[in-house]
Amino acid sequence: MKRIAVIGGGWAGCAAAVELARRGVSVSLFEAAKNLGGRARMVELNGRRLDNGQHILLGAYAESLRLLDTVGLGASDVLLRLPLQMRYPPGSGGMDFVTPRLPAPWHMLAGLVRAKGLQREDKMALARFSTTARWMDWRLHNDCSVGELLERFDQTSRLVQLMWRPLCIAALNTPPERASAQVFLNVLRDSLGAKRSASDMLIPRVDLSALFPSRAADFLERHGGSVHCGVSVRRIVAAGSGWRLETGEAQTADNTPYDAVIVATSAWQAAGLLEGHAETATLSSFAYEPITTCFLQYPPQLRLAHPLLALIDDGGKRHWGQFVFDRGHLDADQAGLLAVVVSASGEAIADGHEALSAAVAAQLAEVFRRPELSSPLWSKVISEKRATFACTPGLQRPSNATGVAGLVLAGDYTAGDYPATLESAVRSGRQAAQLVLE
Repeated sequence: MKRIAVIGGGWAGCAAAVELARRGVSVSLFEAAKNLGGRARMVELNGRRLDNGQHILLGAYAESLRLLDTVGLGASDVLLRLPLQMRYPPGSGGMDFVTPRLPAPWHMLAGLVRAKGLQREDKMALARFSTTARWMDWRLHNDCSVGELLERFDQTSRLVQLMWRPLCIAALNTPPERASAQVFLNVLRDSLGAKRSASDMLIPRVDLSALFPSRAADFLERHGGSVHCGVSVRRIVAAGSGWRLETGEAQTADNTPYDAVIVATSAWQAAGLLEGHAETATLSSFAYEPITTCFLQYPPQLRLAHPLLALIDDGGKRHWGQFVFDRGHLDADQAGLLAVVVSASGEAIADGHEALSAAVAAQLAEVFRRPELSSPLWSKVISEKRATFACTPGLQRPSNATGVAGLVLAGDYTAGDYPATLESAVRSGRQAAQLVLE
């Protein structure tokens, strides 16, 4: 039986390990942190259980949904499924766009006809974009920025502000001015351009650790694998036809040779582990974008009209938040807890977490016309400084194969159609597992 080591317990590493274990392979999963999940996990802060970022999935994420099923989770039990929508608080100057549960593409057409807050020219521009993108088969001969693409398609400034910009930042975590139009089109192709359910928005009802990583650990142990949290792998050493792992001091060294190693860490950590074995220039060349989530706790009787609402982002003149999630709609134990997401948040966190928390609370008070929202019972800002790679036009991403037998990469940054999302991490993990088996 093959023995495989997976270094890194994020979603890519967990997906690779689960796939190998499902195929009867002996797997050892190593994670430097105390818990699995990487950049999508639950953290305990002052006795409170919070996600290290508010995530959302799409119905198009077939591999992620298949993986949840593999570890014994029903999607309907752990995910709230909403039809595609872009809804702003009433009176905020936004729009209200919701697709009905009709077959594609009629759901988009009906949603567009019913949309409030858009003028006729806005609706015509949206229809023109969808029609032209389908005619182009969602492909560009030469990649460009999303901003350039929107100009080519004659999108109105209001539609850009209320739909395209927030969708681009949410999906790619990169502003439209420097985001890859081709990657953006890939996401739209598999959601807006596919069957209706593919465009559904899936919001976790449980914390991110319970959503997959903890179930992955249980699955591995039931299938003869092992999980080693709190163990940092410092070096990968060639050992005959296999590989050994060197861990940090005061940790149990693993001297057992492995037939193959999947490196599922962040790109910059992978570069260090692979140095001397494989080419690492591409791994070291990424630029990164942060994502920040501001959690604000209000009295439990507070409840927004919908689980998810968009907020008008004015680039930090007064407002930083782009989306607000009412956690009480998802989990009764979190009644009154709002999570406000600030993607591509480099400028937003420049003045510190306290300043951002106060600004977001003031934004909510103004947008919802409820002065009491400016004074939450408590707040907490969680920022992932290197949450995703900057998804720029023509970006070169490494393949899973390193060119060295027995060494394989996995991560949301490897070559693929999608930006750095949970789905791209899962896809990369599965691909890495397949390469090892081959």
